[in-house]
Amino acid sequence: MTEHEASRTLVKSPPELWAELSDESSLGRHFDQFGEISITRLEPETAVAWEGERVSGTVRLEPSGWGTKVILTARAVRAVDARAPEPLPPVGSTAAPPAGQAKQGFFARLLGFLGGPRPEPVAMVEPPVVAVEPPVGHPIDAAGVLAAALDSLGQAHHRPFSRG
Repeated sequence: MTEHEASRTLVKSPPELWAELSDESSLGRHFDQFGEISITRLEPETAVAWEGERVSGTVRLEPSGWGTKVILTARAVRAVDARAPEPLPPVGSTAAPPAGQAKQGFFARLLGFLGGPRPEPVAMVEPPVVAVEPPVGHPIDAAGVLAAALDSLGQAHHRPFSRG
C-alpha cells in the first residue's frame, strides 16, 4: 500500500472535530479496519499522528470557509524482513559483492566451458520481499477506510432536538 490521502470540508467547528480526533479510542473507532491504533503525536487543534501494527498516518485540521477541512493520510508501515540482504554498495563502488550472492551469467559459463577468458561474476541480488499482511480473509482498502472515516466524522452523532 502506498500513501493514501482523503480530504473533505466538514460543516463542524475545529474544536468539535478536535475533541473527537484527539481521543485515541474515538479515533480508533473511525479507523477500526486498520486494527488497534495509538496516537504518537499531537499538535494542539491542528494535527494528530497515529500508528498501528501495519498502517500509520496523520489527521490535519484546517479552517475553511463555513467549516473545517479534514485531511486524512494512511501509509503502510514497512515491516523489517529478516531475510533482507545487506544494502548494495553505491554504483561505481569497488566494494566486493556480498558473499554467496555472485552468480555467473550464461555466456560466462559458456566461455568457461569452452576454455575462453572468464569475465568477473556479476552480483545478482534479489530485492527484499516486504509484505504487509492484512488480517486473514480480507485486504485493507485504505482509500475506502479514509472515505468512510470522513463520512462518519461529517455526520451528526447526536440529535439534540429529537423527540424521544
